[in-house]
Amino acid sequence: MIPFNKPYLTGKETHYIYQAVNSGKISGNGMFTQKCQQFFQDKYGFQKCLLTTSCTDALEMAAILINIEQGDEVIMPSYTFVSTANAFVLRGAKIVFADSYPNHPNIDADRIEELITPKTKAIVPVHYAGVACDMDKIMALSKKYNLFVIEDAAQAIDSYYMGKPLGSIGHLSAFSFHETKNIIAGEGGMLVINDEQFNRRAEVIWEKGTNRAEFFRGEVNKYGWVDVGSSFLPSEIVAAFLYAQLENLQEIQNRRKLIWDFYNEKLKSFCDKEGIEQPIVPEYSTNNAHMYYLVCKDLEQRSKLIAHWKEKGLMAVFHYLSLHKSDFYQHKHDGRNLNECDRYANTLVRLPLFFELNLEEVAAILLH
Repeated sequence: MIPFNKPYLTGKETHYIYQAVNSGKISGNGMFTQKCQQFFQDKYGFQKCLLTTSCTDALEMAAILINIEQGDEVIMPSYTFVSTANAFVLRGAKIVFADSYPNHPNIDADRIEELITPKTKAIVPVHYAGVACDMDKIMALSKKYNLFVIEDAAQAIDSYYMGKPLGSIGHLSAFSFHETKNIIAGEGGMLVINDEQFNRRAEVIWEKGTNRAEFFRGEVNKYGWVDVGSSFLPSEIVAAFLYAQLENLQEIQNRRKLIWDFYNEKLKSFCDKEGIEQPIVPEYSTNNAHMYYLVCKDLEQRSKLIAHWKEKGLMAVFHYLSLHKSDFYQHKHDGRNLNECDRYANTLVRLPLFFELNLEEVAAILLH
């Protein structure tokens, strides 16, 4: 069976973990944490980066930083992972779900303004499959209505919007290094801060609500509890693993793009024949090859396709269910139909995409 995902090891992960363990400091914010954060700041021009234990934690930090309170409204797509919503629900926010585009699972930026009310505090665009949302339209709404924008860039490492790295455009952004992502640490994430007003408080929240980071830099003579916070920073073992991956970012990306292009070319005639949609990448976005997906005509076609490929030895999977129809949130949703979101929930199928994928084996299954 060709699995849906297989974590790729570059070869230096255990070597760097050994270094971290033998350095005498394996708790967070050590040498490898700082190396990883500096990597992102140097390569993508992010203003400030803080590694976290997960993208979920990075989103929760963002919700705290913009002071989400009971009754605040946050606009986001319904077609996303539950963490996008949970981060704000935990602070008491009401989630206002938006629909997707007819030709792409990303949030329909043309339908956001009608959802804005005096209670709206933030917009959370999710760059699905690493493909950029229409950030010019979203940032224009942010400026017009004085709203925060938090990019859920969980899938969007090394992808760009109009030449700007995803994660660098909103006030804050969150990345994932879960083992299903392009660059991995098993679990892991990162908060990116693009607005300097959040710099000091972000470090405090990151360090359990204390000014411990300032103390260790010698900026204060003692540290204590100064704000809310939690244990958001990962251990040096996680950071060491991640740094080995980052050193091989370009090689990993080149291989993933080759696989993505292979799928796109080999499946074209099949998709045309069966009425299946292949993924599109808008002109304003690059493709980081995080995911290759197809959009079937209906649920029946998708179910048959997944079953057929599984029988042949290839594991394909479907993706998100509509959050506005979830057991937890459906009674809180305002009742609007989100037809495109529901369509993707019923018809989108993801194919295996990982560094060591054997393309000859895949072709033998897909093309026969």
